[in-house]
Amino acid sequence: MQRLDLAGVWQLTGQDGKKPVPAPVPGDIHSALLAAGKIPDPYWGANELDLQWIGREDWRLTRTFDVDRALLGHASVILNCDGLDTITEILINGKNAGRTDNMFRRYRFEVKPLLRRGRNEITIIVRSAEIAAIAAAKALPYPIPFGENIVQSPHRNLIRKVQCHSGWDWGICLMVGGVCGDLYLGATSAGRIEHVTTTQKHGKGGCELEVTCEVAAPTSGRTALEVTCGTVTVTCPAELQPGLNTLTTTLSLKNPRLWWPAGYGEQHLYDLTVRVAGDDVRKRIGLRTLEVVTEEDQVGLSMYFKVNGIKVFCKGADWIPCDALPARQTRARYDDLLSSTVAANMNMLRVWGGGQYERDDFYDLCDEKGILIWHDFMFSCALYPATPEFLENVRQEAEYQVKRLRDHASLALWCGNNEDVGALNWFKESRANRDRYLIDYDRLNEGVLGKAVDQFDPTRVFWPSSPCGGRGDYSDCWHKDNRGDMHYWKVWHEGAHFEAYYDVIPRFCSEFGYQSFPSLDTVKSYAPPEQFNVTAPILEHHQRNRAGNSKIIEMFSRYFRMPEGFENFLYLSQVQQGIAIKMAVEFWRHLQPTCMGTLYWQLNDNWPVCSWASLEYSGKWKLLHYMAKRFYAPQLLTAFQARDGKLQIWVVNDAPRERPCRVTWRVLEYDGRELRTASLKVTAPATGALCVLETTVDKLIADRAAGFMTLKLETGGTTAFNEHFFAPWKQCELPTPRVRTSQRRQGDGVAVTLQTDKPAFFVSLNADGIAGEFDDNCFALLPGEPRTVLFTPKQALTAKPFTAALSVRHLRDTYR
Repeated sequence: MQRLDLAGVWQLTGQDGKKPVPAPVPGDIHSALLAAGKIPDPYWGANELDLQWIGREDWRLTRTFDVDRALLGHASVILNCDGLDTITEILINGKNAGRTDNMFRRYRFEVKPLLRRGRNEITIIVRSAEIAAIAAAKALPYPIPFGENIVQSPHRNLIRKVQCHSGWDWGICLMVGGVCGDLYLGATSAGRIEHVTTTQKHGKGGCELEVTCEVAAPTSGRTALEVTCGTVTVTCPAELQPGLNTLTTTLSLKNPRLWWPAGYGEQHLYDLTVRVAGDDVRKRIGLRTLEVVTEEDQVGLSMYFKVNGIKVFCKGADWIPCDALPARQTRARYDDLLSSTVAANMNMLRVWGGGQYERDDFYDLCDEKGILIWHDFMFSCALYPATPEFLENVRQEAEYQVKRLRDHASLALWCGNNEDVGALNWFKESRANRDRYLIDYDRLNEGVLGKAVDQFDPTRVFWPSSPCGGRGDYSDCWHKDNRGDMHYWKVWHEGAHFEAYYDVIPRFCSEFGYQSFPSLDTVKSYAPPEQFNVTAPILEHHQRNRAGNSKIIEMFSRYFRMPEGFENFLYLSQVQQGIAIKMAVEFWRHLQPTCMGTLYWQLNDNWPVCSWASLEYSGKWKLLHYMAKRFYAPQLLTAFQARDGKLQIWVVNDAPRERPCRVTWRVLEYDGRELRTASLKVTAPATGALCVLETTVDKLIADRAAGFMTLKLETGGTTAFNEHFFAPWKQCELPTPRVRTSQRRQGDGVAVTLQTDKPAFFVSLNADGIAGEFDDNCFALLPGEPRTVLFTPKQALTAKPFTAALSVRHLRDTYR
């Protein structure tokens, strides 16, 4: 197929018809206006509020291109459009070439009659999605409610656009538009490939790989289908008829190298090439089996994943779009965030339903890094129409996306939506007439999305909603912990103590979280120094959860002495966030195999903001992410303290084989004096947990506020540390330690050694203004036990600026 790429610099014009500005394609309108100096930074201060007009206007993108005799000589020339956002009209040489109303579909329009040899002009009119949504709402026979946010564009549930473009309780409201995918002319006289999909059948010593190729042909003709996977090639004749043709062949792969999730083995990928009718498609595929096991048992309904026959405890977080401006969603950004995912010992991300089907780079990188993907369809926190037009639009979206993504080894499960079953109980309209809205829900979810998975990806499970108890279960699983997956928000939204995590035993917790503020580095990117106060207008503007700041402060009062100063507030909010998620994850991990997955909300941010993320907008690790690296380690030693004073120490092992371990625990007073110690050898069970000590706190220490416990786990040549505190930190008279640091260059980074004269807790290092990460952070530092951590920068670094930028903070620093 001859291809003419239409990417490049276009001209952008608004409704006022003023002088156009250059606009890169792929890209978005807001980014083009920002680059041209026409608007201020949307992320700075409260500029967002002054830029809402952009999403309420129509815009025109125009460019010229040349067409030669060879391209026009083909029987068919299509215009391929990926990621047109969202309501658009396309003109070629002033004539209508097509219309779009779903940014999640690929559109291919026959445009040969509109082209001429030599110079041509194409114009894409991007209509206001906000105005289109308002018009759609007025046309409804009855209201279709949606979740509302502090700054928002209304009725986002009526258009097929990224739902969080309209704002969220962590997200900016920018109704971006433009072209964020491939745009090209494709010419052929023989045929073009529409989709290539594969099905694996594994047997003893081999894998039968069935390859299906859908080919659109303008005329009839003979051709050959050639498929290569690794070193194996199969060629077979094919005869095409006008229209859509389906061609299938099978390759036999002997003793294949299998693909494994991170932490379980290598991520081997095979190169797959399919050629037919002068067109070709190239992919990289991983060979593996994957099962989602949901069985009735003595507890309820299980939910766990098996890869290549091995149970996998899923450890990870929920993923949102990495930037509110599509032009900034680059492979480098994906790579940075996903590398941080794996570095924190995660093996799964949930692509959340209020975001987007990501670009190919995202899935390719997940394949390469071994990150399993729980994939929602793009519906979230709302009810949706069930008109024939809407359902048909979604049907085409689902067919395209399922066929597009199903060959990724990382793709583990298709999920219908985020919290839409629960949303049936949120709105007065649906509470008053649940049957009406439940029928609408089922027509969309099972009638369209479930059927799409059943038909186009039958090897994968369709999970109706997150959370839910499986197909046919329409109950609200927000507070039901024994069936399928659950979302547990009692601690944040309902204000429960962190110990409430011990009251639930989820089979798979796919969403739970606690907020924190970003670092001072990030705050500086959106607020001036005079606004460095958590209740200042700009800081409150960058907090999208109603009462979010109050929740953080109120929880401070339960566990900590109130921090003094702005930087201490930021730091302690991150410590508190990390403790919350650590308590949940460590407790739920020791419950395996009853509980087999924890995905916390959320991994990343799409702009600089106070949120539940463990990675800041810049990609910088919050203290939670450092804690996650430890609490998601393959082997874990942890302690749990019940309200009645009973205490247990557990060793947890994710590996599918037993692990010999040495466990050491010590009880120390806060001045560093050791009260008790013990060390023992144990064998951690395969994919399970073992209790190595059961006692009471009173047997360990007379005054709970006078000391703490350290835990050390040695296994397989690695050593891991943990701590347990018997009383809330506010009750403890913590010492005032003197922490000293020394530095030396090590490779491209800097090794920092820390020493202290008294115990210091949640010791945190920061390199102000320098992009990069430490290999450990936010830990306990004890007298006579120096710790050396390595800082790896993301660009070339000299020692002198690092020394000036380095600061160290610990819990006792936060108050006088």
